[in-house]
Amino acid sequence: MNTNLKRISIGLSALGLLSLVACQSMEQGTGQKASANLEPRSGSQTKGEVIFVWQGSDVLINGKFSGLKPNAEQGFHVHEKGDCSAPDAMSAGGHFNPETKAHGMPNSGMNHAGDLPNIKSDANGNATYTAKLHDFAVNTGPTGIVGRSVVIHRDPDDYKSQPAGNSGPRIACGLIK
Repeated sequence: MNTNLKRISIGLSALGLLSLVACQSMEQGTGQKASANLEPRSGSQTKGEVIFVWQGSDVLINGKFSGLKPNAEQGFHVHEKGDCSAPDAMSAGGHFNPETKAHGMPNSGMNHAGDLPNIKSDANGNATYTAKLHDFAVNTGPTGIVGRSVVIHRDPDDYKSQPAGNSGPRIACGLIK
């Protein structure tokens, strides 16, 4: 009987190790994609499209925007709620922050998961956007952004003011799906 208990124990240990490896692999992406179409809010003309692609532990973000303030920077964040219904986009809630960290510079380790680099517009108020971040996943899990919203703010994020970088009113919002 002692031999049978050892076999059961070894089997359970192997199963536990296999479960641990499976959980770790869920933190890695293999090309999962999500996108959002941003529509104007707060009386702006700002709109755009953003695509998120999960590759390994990084998420590649690409976007195209128009109707921005020319030659300027605008704050850009993933927000906690997938609701852009309010005229001022306040229905999107605060920044996505599953680890309850302070607001800060993206990829610094001292930031909300939803803190993204600012958008930089050209002389015509248009912008293309590319960033690579690792604080969130492209899924619906606890660190996932699918079902949340992405918001453009009128002013640049200063990456230090709490709780949201002093980036002003929300001028565009889109549901991430």
